[in-house]
Amino acid sequence: MTAVLGGCGSTGSSDVTLRLVAADYGDSAASSSKKYWDELAKEYEAKHSGVKIDVTVYSWNDVDRKVKEMVAAGKAPDLAQIGAYADYAAEGKLYDVSDLLSIPVQADFVSQLADAGQWKHTQYAMPFAASTRVLFYNKTLFTKAGLTPPTTWSELAADAEKLKAMGVKYPYALPLGPEEAQAETMQWLLSGGGGYTDDIGGYSFASTQNVDTLTWLKDDLVGKGLTGPVAPAKLNRADAFTAFADGQAGMIDGHPTLIQQAEKKGVKFGTVPMPGRTSQTKASMGVADWMMAFKQNGHAEQVGDFLDFVYDQKNVLDFSRRYGLLPVTTSASNVMAESSRDKALRPFLAELPTSELYPVGKTSWASVAAGIKKDIGQAVTPDGSPLATLSRLQATATSADSSAAN
Repeated sequence: MTAVLGGCGSTGSSDVTLRLVAADYGDSAASSSKKYWDELAKEYEAKHSGVKIDVTVYSWNDVDRKVKEMVAAGKAPDLAQIGAYADYAAEGKLYDVSDLLSIPVQADFVSQLADAGQWKHTQYAMPFAASTRVLFYNKTLFTKAGLTPPTTWSELAADAEKLKAMGVKYPYALPLGPEEAQAETMQWLLSGGGGYTDDIGGYSFASTQNVDTLTWLKDDLVGKGLTGPVAPAKLNRADAFTAFADGQAGMIDGHPTLIQQAEKKGVKFGTVPMPGRTSQTKASMGVADWMMAFKQNGHAEQVGDFLDFVYDQKNVLDFSRRYGLLPVTTSASNVMAESSRDKALRPFLAELPTSELYPVGKTSWASVAAGIKKDIGQAVTPDGSPLATLSRLQATATSADSSAAN
């Protein structure tokens, strides 16, 4: 999604088929990413007669597992656009990005996204799509209740109390279910001055700040009935987004795709930075999805040339606009920041420079994230213990990190 077209004409060899496995960002057959990739492949093939691009698209529920199975069977795709890369980098299966991309394209990635694609200080993964989180609020409900958007946790809780008194089903929708609990959790931990890792990159689940954050959620939000009829541990992100788009939720922590979902249903909404303990949060959670190239089949020259085309500014903007995501390149981000058609994405773009991403450079992250999805919702149940839950996650993460290092 960046800079310069990979150049027209031959890539130096003929009859090469590049296999790409990609994740689906669409919410229907009509909006499937397969359509995007098929159009892109057709355009590329028209200018590179010796190269064919064979694209397979899977849902996010399946794509990482499918690629893992292919690699285990010795049938790695040439390219994979998925959610995690560190295991493959650690196993020596991926090309170094500098062996693939032209210098202008490589230099155009947003710097912290490029840094997050590094394993042991070498970049093996290219950011493909990015998003940040802000607080969405239902303007109609807020106006009816005489509310202003919150900037602190206490204001958020007070707003939620008034929304509850009005009969709003989900005053604040808190999705800590197994679909994407790691995202909601991380945003709240950052809002409380903590996070998943410390300043030197070690896991820090059981820090005082993190325990205090989950304790506040348990006692002041969930315990007071301000998160709706579905227990947070059983509420998935997709269901929470649907509730907001249906006008049933007053507030929710959301990423850019919620804009399109809410607009389709005619919900009037506003966005503000996520509230913090005493002021607006200084760091938002950022998420990036990744493109990587496997060494198994060779074709480094053809893969690199195709990726230069994929990351052309025009293509980056096209994908980002189709799916309501943030560009991963500086040139496309600058265009979006100045374009009136992308006005709705500006609050998310503003959060990107200070956002904090998952610790995706750790080979232990996949198993740690699975543990968060499974267990974190229990911390805010009536009988739950934030300290005990976070301590278990810390022990699991420390063990996984140690095993990965050996």
